[in-house]
Amino acid sequence: MAAAARPSNATLLARLRDGTAKFELVEDSAPAPAPPSWPRLHCFARISSSLRGGWSAALNKVEHYGVQRVTGDGRCMFRALVKGMAKNKGIPLTPREEVQDADDLRLAVKEVICDNAAERQKYEEAVIAITVEQSLKRYCQRIRRPDFWGGESELLVLSKLCRQPIIIYIPEREYHGRGNGFIPIAEYGLEFTKNSKQWKKKTPVRLLYSGRNHYDLLV
Repeated sequence: MAAAARPSNATLLARLRDGTAKFELVEDSAPAPAPPSWPRLHCFARISSSLRGGWSAALNKVEHYGVQRVTGDGRCMFRALVKGMAKNKGIPLTPREEVQDADDLRLAVKEVICDNAAERQKYEEAVIAITVEQSLKRYCQRIRRPDFWGGESELLVLSKLCRQPIIIYIPEREYHGRGNGFIPIAEYGLEFTKNSKQWKKKTPVRLLYSGRNHYDLLV
């Protein structure tokens, strides 16, 4: 007997919204969904890696960088991202510019997800990640606030919108219980690390997710 056809994205989205389906973040090779094995790591959305930025292939790969601390005022993910993008361009940011640019990124996500239905269709992965836990209306109310916490959904949008490769790391000690390095766990927009007719390649921005919903910048 032929295998059942995979439901369309629209069908999956409808099932997620009405509660008849759910998803988890799993590696494609995993035999069954299972929670992440490292302690205290909160997943903003749990979704198959075939639908999103994806887990790094080698969780045992340890890399070493310096940590540039980011103010934990609710906009830390956006702050870390603008700091990294500016650093890659060799542009210094004043504290005021950092806040303004971080808020501009947040509002850019709001514009494509909340204010423009045609644009929203280009970011279906992000919409799925958003609506599994809350209504789109509720999300659009929350993202207007300057202390809105960015995460999975916003990284999906911004990597594509800014054509910016982004790699997320956790401290080695979060996974192995010891060590001073960093382990890559998720990647977004890696197509933008290569030149194309539509864009020039960019250096990845590396963000450190250190638990408790906080991001710093790795340099």
